[in-house]
Amino acid sequence: MHIPTITGFYLALLALLYLVLGLQVSRLRRGHRIVFGDGDNIKLRSAIRAHGNFAEYVPVIVLLVALLEMSGMPTARVHLLMGMLLVARLLHPLGMYVGPRTLQFQICRVGGILLTLLVLLAAALLALARFWPL
Repeated sequence: MHIPTITGFYLALLALLYLVLGLQVSRLRRGHRIVFGDGDNIKLRSAIRAHGNFAEYVPVIVLLVALLEMSGMPTARVHLLMGMLLVARLLHPLGMYVGPRTLQFQICRVGGILLTLLVLLAAALLALARFWPL
């Protein structure tokens, strides 16, 4: 069995980003003395959602890509999918901290989630094509 080293590399980078997002939530909670929820604080709410959105999408995408890599998908495709996911997940939180209807919001938050969804769709379709039971 092929060990998914490319996916593992990108997953390590994504894990560091997840850590930073989690630390941002903790920093804002501590700074505003908010133990539970968002305390109606818009910055904390944005940080919580950036962290949560990451947790909602990244695991299933990484799992799909790891399975594809293990099954022999070309390395260039693995790099493309995981590189796009990394860019998407870097963009998304940058857009979470600006007001809606701004250019940065459109490029970062909207662009980040659209790119995430595109990677999810591509990985799912590639997995269906590769693993469809005969």
